[in-house]
Amino acid sequence: MTDSGKEFHKKTSYIRGNIPRVRLDWTHEPSRYKEYDGAKKIKLPLPQKRGGAPLWDVIKKRRSIRKYNNKKLNIREISQLLWATQGITERSREFRATPSAGGLYPILTYVVINNVENLDAGLYHYNVKNHELQLVGAGDKREQVTRAALDQRMAFNAPVVFVWSCIFQRSVWKYSERAYRYIYMDVGHIGQSMVTAGTALGLGSCLIGALYDEEANELIGVDGEGESVVYMCTVGHSE
Repeated sequence: MTDSGKEFHKKTSYIRGNIPRVRLDWTHEPSRYKEYDGAKKIKLPLPQKRGGAPLWDVIKKRRSIRKYNNKKLNIREISQLLWATQGITERSREFRATPSAGGLYPILTYVVINNVENLDAGLYHYNVKNHELQLVGAGDKREQVTRAALDQRMAFNAPVVFVWSCIFQRSVWKYSERAYRYIYMDVGHIGQSMVTAGTALGLGSCLIGALYDEEANELIGVDGEGESVVYMCTVGHSE
């Protein structure tokens, strides 16, 4: 570990009898949703919630796939992947498909569409509450997302790239410095659900943790302080 890594781990450790107490200010509880007012909205098809590929077979088949053919994805596949990672599974209690520390859901999903049937190329935000895409930036983003992903060409060739960012205050509000550990656990849960769901749909995928942070944040238009990109994933039909 580097000195900064050791210091982070040490300062965010819980010690019996000495866990920091945080008094929650409920009047400033962060929202669990983000929306883009005025953005073009694309309602997604209802996801499949029954049946599907056997779980143990899916786990056995999962591999990191970095090469994709030119076959397009379709909007039903996009809908299924988004629901499997962050979709609401119990509306009355706002439970989602993956766990989140304290039920705070600090992770947001952006989708770079490169080659999907009936969806224009561009950058979209996943509106969890309404299960819809919101167009954030129109046009071809392949070069930009590839540069952000440490120049890895799989991000250019993949029909779609999922980009996960974090609004830190959603977790820090409750967990203070310890929140940063939980944030990376949360996005790890989401990443695992993504590649499992992709395998179940017969798609290849590869998670990307190696990022040029500033370029990734510029891609989705965030400042890197209040909100910052933390993970990506390419998805497509393997060669």
